[in-house]
Amino acid sequence: MTLAQILLLSFIQGVTEFLPVSSSGHLVLVPALCGWQDQGLMMDVAAHVGTLGSVLIYFYKDVISLFKGLFSFLKRERNDNTQLLFNLIIATLPVVLIGLVFEKMVGESLRSVTIIAWMSILFGIILYVSDKYGYLIETVADTNGKRAVYFGIAQCVALVNGVSRSGACLTVGRFMNYKREDAARFAFLMSIPTLTAAGLLKGYQLVKAGDFSMIQDAVMIMGFSFLFGFFAIAFMMRWLQKSTLTPFVIYRVLLGFFLLISVYSGLLTLHPCP
Repeated sequence: MTLAQILLLSFIQGVTEFLPVSSSGHLVLVPALCGWQDQGLMMDVAAHVGTLGSVLIYFYKDVISLFKGLFSFLKRERNDNTQLLFNLIIATLPVVLIGLVFEKMVGESLRSVTIIAWMSILFGIILYVSDKYGYLIETVADTNGKRAVYFGIAQCVALVNGVSRSGACLTVGRFMNYKREDAARFAFLMSIPTLTAAGLLKGYQLVKAGDFSMIQDAVMIMGFSFLFGFFAIAFMMRWLQKSTLTPFVIYRVLLGFFLLISVYSGLLTLHPCP
């Protein structure tokens, strides 16, 4: 891979993982739009590990709270830390269980540009409705088991490319009247076990395939994905303290229509990148 390809793929993964615009969808689109070969399993693993690192560093205080919650649980104590830990476990179980079945039954069949386009538009509109009519009341501290299940279901829906994991979680959070930054914070914390599980699964597939020919490129993608992801989280958390999700909705809808025009009418041609 060239340096330009590495930087672009790292930027796409690092930024879109935490913005409500679908990272997996964009990672499918980049090779399609640019005429590149698919980046391959090793690059996916590296990108996931990089973005996981950015969450762990940015939310290090919450990560410490999760470890405290684990120790409290082992000592049979119940407190805010154990509640946060249980909520994240509950929210993660559905996507881990369903994700394995989804991978085996569906695989690559939902990586088409057409599906990404329709999902981008549809779930962009749903995101707008949730943000428009949801109240700004609830916080991460108000999360209980039932709400955690709803967040978990949102992650399952996001297994379809184009939906966006962070977007689906933000949508559910806003429908439950979470403050924007709190919905985002819980969604980002949910990405810790989710990205870990995805990285382990893809890592297992990588070891099974036995192809480590691009290890140097993978290390670079990991590092750049970490940097881009960290700044994307910082931007998103600051943005949601004072602004709405409407700009992301507009982007999703415009992207979706651009792709549909490209696929169905041929008015726009997808030229390979130089």
